[in-house]
Amino acid sequence: MTDTPTTPAETDASLASAPAPVPVPAEATTATARRAQQDGRGRAPEKSPQQARPPREVHPVLQHLFALYPKMFGVQFLPLKLGVFQDLLALHPEVFKKADLKIALGLHARSTRYLESVASGLQRHDLNGEAVEPVAPEHVHHAIMEVFRRRQARSNQDLRPFARAQLFGAIEASGLSREDYLLCIRQQDEISTTLLDDVFAELAEQAAKRDALLKMFEASGKSVLEFADMYGMNPDEVAWTVERVRTAQALSLKVQQRIAETPKTPEQVVPPVEAVPGEASTSL
Repeated sequence: MTDTPTTPAETDASLASAPAPVPVPAEATTATARRAQQDGRGRAPEKSPQQARPPREVHPVLQHLFALYPKMFGVQFLPLKLGVFQDLLALHPEVFKKADLKIALGLHARSTRYLESVASGLQRHDLNGEAVEPVAPEHVHHAIMEVFRRRQARSNQDLRPFARAQLFGAIEASGLSREDYLLCIRQQDEISTTLLDDVFAELAEQAAKRDALLKMFEASGKSVLEFADMYGMNPDEVAWTVERVRTAQALSLKVQQRIAETPKTPEQVVPPVEAVPGEASTSL
């Protein structure tokens, strides 16, 4: 699982075949050394990241999971279905110890690669690599913000536009209103609040334009082609906008019903996506 960088070794033969050094005047040597010091070439070469940091060791349970389920723990990471912890214990009772599996899955779920897969909006997958359910909006939001924080800490560039674009897509895909989304994610920091304010302002502007077009279309009593011709619009764009608004309205109604039917208490806290999975549930 861990690649170890190799360095070709020098051989006696290569040293023996090297040309003999040519004598250099002392003055030239001194001048060369002085210039090297001035332009920085006299410093010792910096170590590459691979040389400076030894390769990170992979948890043995994760190595075993990779061997058993390469689609889920291999080159590409996919969001895991809820309850995968219990599935693995049931499928491999003689292979995995509960405590070791919990630690390994926690490491996996906290990794940046896994969080990137959650932030991208991919669905949750079972151990066979089949998509089974969408990731909850609060988990997508947490993953987007966590990946943003990690990348921003290592970058000299402002990565907020990238995070804003991801949040825009995630909120649109969730079908939640501003109030429902904020209720869903619950905990925010100053950066998250600022990004969400910008995203919701843009979403509101676009939604208002789409809603106005739908109302005009429905009031006209015309077909899509007739309506588009009346206003000099592209018929495909009109049809797409009308369908999108109707779908969004239907999805919003379903989400609101789900939220209304889900009991909530003041003490309830949505677990973060990288929380270590427990026996009863997992937020992987």
